[in-house]
Amino acid sequence: MDYGLIGEKLGHSYSKEIHEMLADYTYDICPLSKDEFKTFMKEHSFQAINVTIPYKQDVIPYLDELDENAKAIGAVNTIVNKGGKLFGHNTDFSGFMYMLKKHHIIAKDKKCIVLGDGGASKAVTAVLNKLEAKEIIIVDIIKTASSITYEECFAYHTDAELIVNTSPVGMYPKCDASPIDLTKFPHCKAVVDVIYNPLQTKLVAQARELGMTGVNGLEMLVAQALYAVEFFLDTKLDESRIDEVFQKLYAEKKQ
Repeated sequence: MDYGLIGEKLGHSYSKEIHEMLADYTYDICPLSKDEFKTFMKEHSFQAINVTIPYKQDVIPYLDELDENAKAIGAVNTIVNKGGKLFGHNTDFSGFMYMLKKHHIIAKDKKCIVLGDGGASKAVTAVLNKLEAKEIIIVDIIKTASSITYEECFAYHTDAELIVNTSPVGMYPKCDASPIDLTKFPHCKAVVDVIYNPLQTKLVAQARELGMTGVNGLEMLVAQALYAVEFFLDTKLDESRIDEVFQKLYAEKKQ
């Protein structure tokens, strides 16, 4: 393939539709097992690709160069092949930044919780740091050097003001799941879920019911795709196209 997306389970992806609305190329969806992934990256017979769960960190050893965002985050979601050399970028950073600004969500001086500790979590954390969040607590199923458990979160951090879900909990087809109960977080003002399928996760629905700002990940997906196209084709696109594609896709998927 020339352009496309690699990941493990991609049945939920809207990336083909988005890229083909933004650019004049065929965009292929390419699910890969762990073994297939290694072969694919060694051969690297593509022009440019996007990378999603669980390979955003696994791709790094195969790359010749990383840009500053990708280095800072330690994860890559966009790879461009220039004459056999692979260049890694991270457009999740810009996509998440776009979404916060679009919905007037303030991170500065706020206590933030980030659910999940994968590649998307690292991009989100980098954005929150850049926006001068007061405190960032990363929560995952298993305690690690960088994350605490959900039990610890509920015991000590229910005063969080902004919550971001980067875990896959609530993603299609398990749409009835939610990573947390927001009634435990009375100070929370905004909830952002990077999941985009379903259009409204159970977490975001609860946020809105409780009077919080609740935002799903479709706009972030479209924004990071536009920034990826810019790398793919070495061009500049008008940012107004993000909302144009988002509105069209939202209308189609809502039916």
